[in-house]
Amino acid sequence: MFMTALSIHTLEAQIRTPQPSPAAEVKQTVGLTEVSIVYSRPSAKGRVVFGDLVPMDQVWRTGANSATKITFSENVKLGGQEVKKGSYALLTVPGKDMWKVMLHNYESTNWGSYTDKAAAVAFSVKSDKTAEFTETFTIAVNDVTSNSANIDIRWENTKASLPLMVEFDAAVMENIKRVMAGPSAGDLAAAANYYHDNGKDLNQALEWIQKANASTPRYWTLRREAMILADLGRYEEAVKTAEKSLALASEGGDDAYVKMNKKSIEEWTPKIKPAQQPATQPKGKKGKS
Repeated sequence: MFMTALSIHTLEAQIRTPQPSPAAEVKQTVGLTEVSIVYSRPSAKGRVVFGDLVPMDQVWRTGANSATKITFSENVKLGGQEVKKGSYALLTVPGKDMWKVMLHNYESTNWGSYTDKAAAVAFSVKSDKTAEFTETFTIAVNDVTSNSANIDIRWENTKASLPLMVEFDAAVMENIKRVMAGPSAGDLAAAANYYHDNGKDLNQALEWIQKANASTPRYWTLRREAMILADLGRYEEAVKTAEKSLALASEGGDDAYVKMNKKSIEEWTPKIKPAQQPATQPKGKKGKS
């Protein structure tokens, strides 16, 4: 009997029915900013909405079910107010001619948990009457330009538009500057590391790592240059570069690199060809001090 009841309960839990206020998600890129809105969409179903189903001059979840969540990937201006990038619970207070809009730092799906807290951002916008009837509550991002848009809230014969402004010029100019300047020292070093580690063109790897070290020498990138030189059989240059790496590693207190460089210098020095060896002075003659 217990098993039969359990089976019936499990079967009932698996039945799915249409939701009266289905969930929706809006995604829109404005400039370089990603805007996402997650909300639920109740329908009028013959009811009077504003002033009845949604009381006027009272805090509203701006949808149904969970708190409406709006996310910005970058800092923006909404309703003329500065809004930091991140996620917010969107609550409103609908009025006859004006709506108060409140953004709370998103913490919970429970919209009621925000009503007694101060909003991170608050502002007011006008509401308009529309000739077109909107049966199902709708939030949309419209009138999109490279730096602006309107977040429109529509239901019944009412529309409230939240003006959105985004900044992108500084980011674009920085990208242009970076790309036009060519790869950074880090980019060059990463490419050289990959070529060296994967047995690709060592001469190309050497060119990249030497460019990196010419602008931003680091003991770990100098170490890589020394290793590439050694693999190319250019031991005299490898030793000199390892000595530079050793000096910087000593200053930086990196004992591991100090040890590695000392070992390599000892290993590579005997491999320097006689013609590359430092000239010795003839016996009986003293060099100038």
